Amino acid sequence: MIDNSLKIDEIDLRILTCMQRDSSLSQRDLAEQVGLSQNACWRRLQRLYATGVIKGSRASIDFEVLGFDLTVIVMIRTRHHSKEWSENFRKHVDRMPEVVDFYRIGGDWDYLIKVITKGMSGYDAFYQKLITNFDLATVTGYFSMEAIISNRAVDLMRMR
Repeated sequence: MIDNSLKIDEIDLRILTCMQRDSSLSQRDLAEQVGLSQNACWRRLQRLYATGVIKGSRASIDFEVLGFDLTVIVMIRTRHHSKEWSENFRKHVDRMPEVVDFYRIGGDWDYLIKVITKGMSGYDAFYQKLITNFDLATVTGYFSMEAIISNRAVDLMRMR
């Protein structure tokens, strides 16, 4: 939910764009890139964390280097739409470590899941866990051949 009382200016947007590209920047480097003193930059950064605009920082990992060489976009259609069923399904999917993104979507499909795994046997193991004890009408996997754009930083200044 958007907090309309939160004032985000151009400097905040520059800070957010820089942090998306490299959250390991030192305070000095970040301040220099956005044109602020270190103290002013630190105060703004703390406010962005405190208000929930920034939810944390993580390392960007090349999964292929670790042997996770298969990315699958899984599309799911279900016959069930009750709140209870949906909550149980969400909990079920949340327990699966292969899942990196999970969305409830509109249109012809009900859910979209992005899975990272080791080869087809890894995906098959995921698929078997996914369908266990859940009545899913259709499950379709689309196998990624190449990541063209992945985890790209959003240029907030250009989107304004």
